[in-house]
Amino acid sequence: MTDVVSLDAVSKVYGKGQGAVAALREVSAGFPAGSFTAVMGPSGSGKSTLLHCAAGLDTPTSGSVRLGGTELAGMNETRLTELRRRRVGFVFQAFNLVSSLTVLENITLPLRLAGVAVDRAWLKEIVERVGLAGRAGHRPAQLSGGQQQRVAIARALVTRPEVVFGDEPTGALDTMTARDVLALLRQVVDGMGQTVVMVTHDPVAASYADTVLFLADGRIVDEMTDPTSEKVAERMTRLGAWN
Repeated sequence: MTDVVSLDAVSKVYGKGQGAVAALREVSAGFPAGSFTAVMGPSGSGKSTLLHCAAGLDTPTSGSVRLGGTELAGMNETRLTELRRRRVGFVFQAFNLVSSLTVLENITLPLRLAGVAVDRAWLKEIVERVGLAGRAGHRPAQLSGGQQQRVAIARALVTRPEVVFGDEPTGALDTMTARDVLALLRQVVDGMGQTVVMVTHDPVAASYADTVLFLADGRIVDEMTDPTSEKVAERMTRLGAWN
């Protein structure tokens, strides 16, 4: 399986001199096409930095990040913005919907920003897959939190991105709703062949992934395939994540 995203010896240092903080230390990782990877670690372990570097939201201090065959290092902000808009999907803890726009308008916003025509058949399929067919004309205030996150997932998929990055995508949701959203992400991988990389602190969320990467002090210290929430929680406890 080819890696959609690969990091090679990626380091990220914030600040200079005495105040410098190494958020990532020579991290190498690959995210295969059609896979679901969870990234876990204690607070301050570098999870979000890893996600931001992999997604082209942040530039590594050293090392290489590739999206498909494209090296991100050395790209200017304009080219990175264009690349993210066309080739990467994002789902954050905050739903980041535009309150004045309908569900459909929110979903198609990335296409409008990129000046790309909407593929109506694809839009219809996505709206149905995320379970929003009856809500297309609603505004965010008329939706539950779970429905708003479904809109965000649909928006992330509408450009047919090579990879979808999730930063604590279920962090603001109650347990039952979170499970619905996680099941949807799992279905996006299994049914649509999408690649998902998700940062989470929740062992239940991580159990939906194929692989879990564990970070500590800016390094990948372990990897788990076929995770269960129990095994993940136990491994996190050994990392000193929860005392």
